[in-house]
Amino acid sequence: MQNRFDHSQVYISVIVQRMVFPQASGILFTADPITSNRKLLTIDASFGLGEALVSGLVSADCYKVQEEEIVDKMIATKKMSIYGLKEGGTETQQIDPDQQKTQTLTEQQILQLARIGRQIEAYFGYPQDIEWCLVDDTFYIVQSRPITTLYPIPEANDRENHVYVSVGHQQMMTDPLKPLGMSIFQLTSFGPRFNAGGRLFVDITHNLASPDSRKMIIDTLGKSDPLIKDALMTIVEREDFIKSPPNEKKELSPIKSNKDMPSAGFQAPIENDPTIVSDLIKSSQTSIEELKHNIQTKSGSDLFDFILEDIQILKKILFDPQSFGVFMAAIDASVWINENINKWLGEKNVADTLSQSVPNNITSEMGLDLLDVADVIRPYPEVIDYLQHVKDDNFLEKIVKFDGGRVTQDAIYAFLNKYGMRCAGEIDITKTRWSEKPTTLVPLILSNIKNHEPNAGNRKFEQGRRVALKKEQELLDRLKQLPDGEQKAKETKRMISLIRNFIGYREYPKYCIVNRYFVYKQALLKEAKQLVQANVMIWLTSSCRSRKCYQTDKRWATNSCAWNRRVYRNIVIAEYVQI
Repeated sequence: MQNRFDHSQVYISVIVQRMVFPQASGILFTADPITSNRKLLTIDASFGLGEALVSGLVSADCYKVQEEEIVDKMIATKKMSIYGLKEGGTETQQIDPDQQKTQTLTEQQILQLARIGRQIEAYFGYPQDIEWCLVDDTFYIVQSRPITTLYPIPEANDRENHVYVSVGHQQMMTDPLKPLGMSIFQLTSFGPRFNAGGRLFVDITHNLASPDSRKMIIDTLGKSDPLIKDALMTIVEREDFIKSPPNEKKELSPIKSNKDMPSAGFQAPIENDPTIVSDLIKSSQTSIEELKHNIQTKSGSDLFDFILEDIQILKKILFDPQSFGVFMAAIDASVWINENINKWLGEKNVADTLSQSVPNNITSEMGLDLLDVADVIRPYPEVIDYLQHVKDDNFLEKIVKFDGGRVTQDAIYAFLNKYGMRCAGEIDITKTRWSEKPTTLVPLILSNIKNHEPNAGNRKFEQGRRVALKKEQELLDRLKQLPDGEQKAKETKRMISLIRNFIGYREYPKYCIVNRYFVYKQALLKEAKQLVQANVMIWLTSSCRSRKCYQTDKRWATNSCAWNRRVYRNIVIAEYVQI
């Protein structure tokens, strides 16, 4: 039995179709296969059978239809056509030169075929790739199937154009999310998220419709990714793409319509005090420790209620006005520096240099700390040799038997204690973390030993700091030589101070997210193991999944306990969080 079909109950059938002899035939796409425009219907048409078209022997006419109107036509030069013979077989006919540029379908036929295509698309509920033929002014549909090259789009309750921004790409996560990962991330977010192709998107159409909110959203997104800004500007320049609101005075600001994307224009000024960042980090760390302690006592439905409640705490931390204001102040300062230094001194992107080796950048600190781990291991050749052949994720338990093994174990455990919840694609809670698969770090450690000298971490940080301070002094000296130079230098120094005090914190909110996600994940795994031990569910291994061995205890179906049902609905995807 496959796909739940009992083969003993499937009957053999023979389909008999009437043969027709078309004057024209072709292909109809109810969405443009090149641009993926769902509103633009494309028809390829040529004389005779479609065999000449699909085999590439002839070029076809191409008609584009949008909203019952032919918006474009390309009439091809058709030198030959293939026709069916009533006695069987086909024949190739040369088309007279004066007929080669003749339009295959009339205007009326094009629109008629377009309407048929839309009806078929509505029936199947998805854009269709349709093969058709024309016999005595009657269209026959030979085949219809989904267009497989289209990227799926979020569902909308209207036929208007929409602009979506990928959440994952903002987080440097381009892979699709697993169902549990998507569910948790949606719970963490403010405002609606739209699923398409296993990825989450934010609809910013409303923000782009009004000139005021349009500038704010484009500037905000452009600060994090200039390519997104360029793409949005291209869309805005297509004046017919987004409809303006009927009453712009009632237009919602980005804050109200997309709380997850607040604009710096709505933030109160942040005092330039570096202790603000230290206090925010300390508060976050305290909250994590409280979470780890409190979640240990939760089980069953209480665990899920507790996680849902804690996600609300996480959201308050993430979107705390002071927290958001800190890194937005640094981003605004970076933009100010780049724009004004380019205008005054003709030097571009100096903020990149000025932000080197800033304090409190958790991502940079992680890389430097891994260099320190390499320094611990470097003096012990036996340990290095052992690591070069490691394949088992339990290698840290065995490494202590080598000279230097204990200090190596301590160093790696210390690193994992601080960063072990991280991994590639970490916004998806189902992704395997470094703590769960520490062999992931081994190639990085060995590479650091091979390619860097001892104490490289401290030298790199100090070198970056000196470069930044030197660039700051150089800029200030040059500015003072300009008209009104003292004032320009004073304001520039203030902006540089904001960058160096605050820009490092920009990476911390994401670290806060993955920290809490890992605590949730560990608690869910613990709960899943208890259900396995109670024979309520079966723990799936990789080999089980490869054999499609998806089974659960049959007693589950008869269990009427509300607690069990709730846990099952959440943990049924425990295969995605397998250690």
